Amino acid sequence: MRCERLTASGDPAGTATGLRALIPAPDSVSDAVTQIIDTVRAQGDGALLDYTRTFDTAGNEPRPLVVTEAELEAAAASLDPAVEHGILRAIENLEAISVGSRAPAESSVDLGASRIAVRHAPVMRAAVYVPGGRAPYPSTVVMGVVPARLAGVEHIAVCAPPRRDGEVDPTVLAACRLTGATAVYRMGGAQAIAALAYGTETVSAVDVIVGPGNLYVQEAKR
Repeated sequence: MRCERLTASGDPAGTATGLRALIPAPDSVSDAVTQIIDTVRAQGDGALLDYTRTFDTAGNEPRPLVVTEAELEAAAASLDPAVEHGILRAIENLEAISVGSRAPAESSVDLGASRIAVRHAPVMRAAVYVPGGRAPYPSTVVMGVVPARLAGVEHIAVCAPPRRDGEVDPTVLAACRLTGATAVYRMGGAQAIAALAYGTETVSAVDVIVGPGNLYVQEAKR
């Protein structure tokens, strides 16, 4: 791992510039991402599992792509009560905010001789990408799934990269159960974005993908 030490010199702008310089440019991974997308689009599940072995499970055999209802239920049942309380409270708060800020189904603005109509309509299928890393991110599940559910999205998928043992963090799985996600997949990286965009034998294609991710994920979304 590359580590950098920056010393604040009293110039915030200079510090910010130094931090930005450490972030690789998107075009530095564009060729690799394009190859991943093309391969998953052409080969489906087989390519998706091959990339999971390479990037996530360190060569170990991946678990099935789809997390079953029983597995989600077991993760929720074994969740620490304090963590469960925090997730449920976050869901309640976000539901209150989303309902309170929901715009009218349709509105219009007159601009002289023209009228601009604004119409809000849910997409039919959406996906939430939950990043991996050193800590689980159930908050990303909540922030992605709850607004989609309240907006009326019929199919809400969640995906997260598996650990070396092939499993997704149980806290993330529990959050998927508590928020009401429709489908949950063990997959991550640019290959997951490709699978969600184009569909595979197992993964259903969606209309929109939300959620944070690394440079490869963001470039794949673009």
